[in-house]
Amino acid sequence: MKLVLASTSPRRRDLLARIGVAPDRVAAPDIDESPLKGELPRAYALRLAEAKARAIARAPDEAVIAGDTTIALGRRILPPADSETVQRELLMLLSGRRHHALSAVCVIDAEGAARMRLADTIVAFKRLSAAEIDRYVACGEGLGKAGGYAIQGRAEAFVRFLSGTHSGVIGLPLFETRALLEASGIPLG
Repeated sequence: MKLVLASTSPRRRDLLARIGVAPDRVAAPDIDESPLKGELPRAYALRLAEAKARAIARAPDEAVIAGDTTIALGRRILPPADSETVQRELLMLLSGRRHHALSAVCVIDAEGAARMRLADTIVAFKRLSAAEIDRYVACGEGLGKAGGYAIQGRAEAFVRFLSGTHSGVIGLPLFETRALLEASGIPLG
């Protein structure tokens, strides 16, 4: 069976490689990622992962894997940092606080059955000074990222506490991903 990765994220491809999986094809899903009115962060992350997987045309011998990482502060879904201004605001919100990195994975097998898992990682940032936020924003690595940071880069130095899965914060929780792929009949390396 062939595997399609419904993501153009190089991080997700690298994470799959850590468990010995190389997608046979990569496709970019085109979906509306706007939260629904009143939608809670967990439901949002799961809905997006499934929507991304279903947005990709699948051949009869293909399975599709998709993921979504959502950063939540309480019941609030934080957006990706689409500008330096938004990134600065997000980092100020996260400064000195705990938040949840919700990483959902969906695998649609060759028969069309969807399996999903969600990893909830609690991340606590140290209190960030204005100068630290300015330096981080200037480096550019958090632009486009959920919550405005990339834990696999310089932002890892801001983390004073993490409970859960580091790979999930990056973009694909490997324990859950491995279990879903095995259940879907995808060979692992």
